[in-house]
Amino acid sequence: MEVIRLKEKVWLASPTIHKEEQEFVQQAFDTNWVSTVGENLEKLEQEVAFYTGNPYAVALSSGTAALHLAVKLAGIGQGDRVFCSDMTFAATVNPVRYEKGNPVFIDSEYDTWNMNPATLEKAFYKYPDTKAVIVVNLYGTPAKLDEIQTICNHYGAVLIEDAAESLGATFRGKQTGSFGKYNVVSFNGNKIITTSGGGMLLTSQEEAAEKARFWSTQAREKAPWYQHKEIGYNYRLSNILAGIGRGQMLYLEEHKALKKEIYLRYKKGLENLPVQMNPYLLWSEPNFWLSCLLIKQGCLVTPEKIRRKLERYQIESRPIWKPMHLQPVYKGEEFITEGKEVSTDIFSRGLCLPSDIKMTKEVQEIVIEIIKSCFG
Repeated sequence: MEVIRLKEKVWLASPTIHKEEQEFVQQAFDTNWVSTVGENLEKLEQEVAFYTGNPYAVALSSGTAALHLAVKLAGIGQGDRVFCSDMTFAATVNPVRYEKGNPVFIDSEYDTWNMNPATLEKAFYKYPDTKAVIVVNLYGTPAKLDEIQTICNHYGAVLIEDAAESLGATFRGKQTGSFGKYNVVSFNGNKIITTSGGGMLLTSQEEAAEKARFWSTQAREKAPWYQHKEIGYNYRLSNILAGIGRGQMLYLEEHKALKKEIYLRYKKGLENLPVQMNPYLLWSEPNFWLSCLLIKQGCLVTPEKIRRKLERYQIESRPIWKPMHLQPVYKGEEFITEGKEVSTDIFSRGLCLPSDIKMTKEVQEIVIEIIKSCFG
């Protein structure tokens, strides 16, 4: 194909900032509330809690920090087993190791690319005393949350919903980030809304929220001097960054709509190729954080060929998350599957496509044409 010269690099997903963020941040400066207390922090917690349908929220320095505190709240300690989604970012699983627990990886299913409930049931049959399950909503697509929730309830396991990528997505009309006993969202710079860096723990339990808030501020006891009976962490979000989040929340629905347009444009533009887009259930509504393709089995074109060609035109794409059971750091940890390794297969045939909402329709059409040329 002819040489295409783009004016700017096309990113996978980058922050989109509006004027309101600066106004809330300026408010923090004007009132001198620039640390880990202030109106922005309180308001952001209230807004996200209300939006997701959780009574309580604790704003933290990252989604990983929120996951860590969720794992602590679930009582995970030395040798405790936790069932985890296999296809995810390492931050989902690392907190289990922080607390000296043992992750067991549960394979994906093709309907959503998320944790397979049938495989989870198989895992519980083998290890019925497992304390907790961490389920991920991959790329903003809800897992089969009702089935997974039912299984956890049956076995008395704590469900932690890793909704880091799925803020704004719904399952049977209910917001993700509200199905677990403890739920986590991320405000990292590439997420659908951002605080530049940050996250939030969401729960229906007041006592748990207060405990998380206590741990996140170094577990300082109520005393005139610095008194500590427990190990704490410097995990609280700052009032300045919370101001960015308040401005971003005003545009969450707009960002979702733009992400969906990108997904549908890819689906239409690539429909005659031997590929399919990342799937979702009819009774769910993803937030379409990242649009991904899966090359059909038997096709000689590889995701790496497409990625490298896009890269030559300064267009960022990225492989699907490498499954946790294939990561060197987790070598030797148990992986439970139904026979065929679905997560491994998706990883080998999948690619995340540029899904930046600042990408124009015209630029996306160029991306689509470049992808088509790989099959030509």
